[in-house]
Parts: sequence; C-alpha cells; structure tokens
Amino acid sequence: MSGAAVAPSMLRGADAVTLGIRDALGISALASNPVPNVPLGVGKGIHPGRVVWAHNPDATDWEGPGQGHWWEYQHTKPEVVESMLAETIRQLTGKANDREAWHTLIRHFNRSHGHGNAGYRQGEKVVIKVNLVGCMAGGRTVDPQAYDLVRDIDYMNASPQMIRALLRQLVHAAGVPQADISVGDPLALFPNQYHDPLHEEFPNVNYLDHAGGNALHPRTRVQLSSLPFYWSARPVGTAQDYVPVSYAEAKYLINMANLKGHGAAGVTLCGKNHFGSLNRTPPAKGYYDMHTSTLAKALDSPGQYRAVVDFMGQAHIGGKTMLYLIDGLYSGIHTMDHVPRRWSSAPFNGQWTCSLLASQDPVAIDSVAYDFLRAELSNFRRLSGADDYLHEAALADNPPSGTFYDSDHPTPTTRLASLGVHEHWNNPQDKQYSKNLGKGEGIELIRVGPRAA
Repeated sequence: MSGAAVAPSMLRGADAVTLGIRDALGISALASNPVPNVPLGVGKGIHPGRVVWAHNPDATDWEGPGQGHWWEYQHTKPEVVESMLAETIRQLTGKANDREAWHTLIRHFNRSHGHGNAGYRQGEKVVIKVNLVGCMAGGRTVDPQAYDLVRDIDYMNASPQMIRALLRQLVHAAGVPQADISVGDPLALFPNQYHDPLHEEFPNVNYLDHAGGNALHPRTRVQLSSLPFYWSARPVGTAQDYVPVSYAEAKYLINMANLKGHGAAGVTLCGKNHFGSLNRTPPAKGYYDMHTSTLAKALDSPGQYRAVVDFMGQAHIGGKTMLYLIDGLYSGIHTMDHVPRRWSSAPFNGQWTCSLLASQDPVAIDSVAYDFLRAELSNFRRLSGADDYLHEAALADNPPSGTFYDSDHPTPTTRLASLGVHEHWNNPQDKQYSKNLGKGEGIELIRVGPRAA
C-alpha cells in the first residue's frame, strides 16, 4: 500500500473522519491548532484507547532542593507509589486483583500477537526500558568509578520508587523470576542512589547499564545483537544500528517513560524514550541522526517522517511492548530544567505532578501526556508539530508524510498498521476524550486516586 490518497468510499468510521479533517483543515492546521475530540487511528488494548491516570499528592512530601532529594524514600513514599501502580493496572484491565490483572495483560498480548491464549511461561524474559537520560554515559553526572550521582542530583529521571513498585508487581503478581527481568536505560549509567535500594530487595534482577559498572559496582552491560534496526527514512552511507541483546531475547517489554517536556522536540514521552535503546547517542558520528526529525526546525513543518514511529513499530521494540507507563511523580523540561518544576494548572495547583499514566496503547498514552504538557508549558507556542509523530503513528498505514514505515527490513516491505489512537481532549478543565463523551471511537481517560472525580 502506497502513501497515496485513499478514496472516501474506501473508508469507514474513524478513517472517514480522518480524511475529512485532512480535507477541511490541512495537516499543518491539525498540528498547530489541535482540534478537540476527533480521533485518528485505531485504539489498542483490552479496552481500546484506554489510558488510566493516577494522581495522588500524598506520594511525596519533598520540599525541594536543599531539603534532601526527591528520590530518597523518606521523601517519595514507596507505599503510595505502589498503590498508584496497582490501581492503574487493575483499572486498565478491568480486573479486581493484581494477579488477575497481570495474567489478563499477558494473555491479551499473546493473543494479539498470534501466540495463542497463553499466560506467562517460565523462562520468558521481560525488559523494562526506563528513562535515565540525566545519567547518560559520558555526561559527567555519574562518577564512573564510585557510581554515585555527582551532578544534577535532582534531575527528573525514572524514580526508584516506581521501578520498585513495578518489580514487585512483576515478581509477586505476574510470577516472573527476578533473573528473567532486565531494567535500565542502554545509554545511561545506573547510579547507586537508584540501584542500591532496588538491588537490596531484588538482587537477581539484571540492571542494564551502558558501561556495565565496575568491580565494586557491577551492572549488566548492554550488548548489541545481530538483529538490525532500519530507518524508514532510508538514509544512505550511515552505519548500521542493531537491537540490544536484552531486547532481542525478551518476550515482553515495558516502556516506562517520564512526564517531561523537551526544549527541542516539545515532549519526550514513551515514543522518544527509545532514543536511548540503540546504545548510542542519537547524533553519534557515522550513524543516522535521530534528532533530524525532532528538532524545532523540523517541527515547524508537520507531515514529515518521524524517527520515533520506527521505534514504536519495530518488531523487537514497540512490537514486544505489553504495557506503557509514564512516571509523572516529578516533571520538568529536558534539558532546560535541572530540578523538577511544580505545576500551576489544576489539579496540581502549585505542587509536584505526583502522577502515573498507564495504557496498552502507545499513541493514546502519549496523546494524553501531550495534552497535560501543552496545558502547562508555554513553549508549545513555537512547536507547531510537537504532536506530529502521533499523527504519523496513528495513521502509520497511510501517514500524512507518505512514509512507508518499516524498520524491520532494509527496503520497504511490510507497512505498519495503525499503532494506536490519537486525539486531543475537549479542554484542560474537564479533560474528556471521545469515549468519555459517549462516542464509540477514540481515547478513554480514567482517573484514579484519593481525589478522583
């Protein structure tokens, strides 16, 4: 199937609406002036398009820099975080207890990927890709000998409390042995401040690390497999990228991103979380520069190829992902903020964001997080195409750019189907999507927490 226009008579339901938007507004207008409650693409998950948002201000009592550090367990409450994660998984699946919720997640993943109605089987490996960009190797924030955070100590990385909550769920509810779990960021070092409390409880988990630690502070070094990763932009003369061994060997992947804006790309959420997955910096010399499609100049011209979509659809990355999480306990803008920022919009009202988002739909979860960030951050005024990758992903089978998205083959061979559903909420006050308004297609946002409406 080419990227050519499709006749309206060939489209039904949400696809017909999509074509109508294109004809009436044009892609540039769609990107720069978000139209509320017009779904694009096809929802994914047990409850297609469902996103669960947990917000609990009791998760932290950190007063800010100079009053300890946010990642310390006396400041970010592990028991509250664990409750938030457990409730989001139950609401996501519609099940009453943790064990049943995880079994349902895994069985749904296997059914939808042609593996039958199978639950978790011993020996199947799970990878958790977290965002530790503030600990990037070579960035001088982590001492490579002592493995301590020494700079940007309060940067908005994945929280150890959220990682621990997820490990507890996987081990105790899903029944995954510790040795079959790998967690980390291939491009980053795993500092002691985050690692040690996790390792104390889960000593047999593999803690992925770009350098592999050292004799005093051992970690699991990220190695590359022989499985190639191809760019749908089809660059010429660049070095070949490969999928990490841990990803290649895994049956399941969990994408745990952070709720962050981005000074160039607008947002850095589940999609962009994988910019570190190839174990080399995005603009590494000789390789394709992933940043080409995310810099502000590129975002001024919507309807272009977006490298993020290749990660979202690649067989051993997006194709293996059974759960998407966005750790929103603390938020900020990469790389502008060196400490989290409090949010003024409701219901945060001058406090930390204290949130968690969960979904089985990679497009829906980033769409919701995008709306939150756009409502709070002023820099979106100059980033007209910050959500362009969501249009491309939702319509991957016939994207606005005309790109033939296929990162599994050296030449265009098998075009991606829609990767999920995208839309914008009705307004920042009500935060309602199409399914919240009683429509059959689109996103459904479910809020949980002590003050949920």
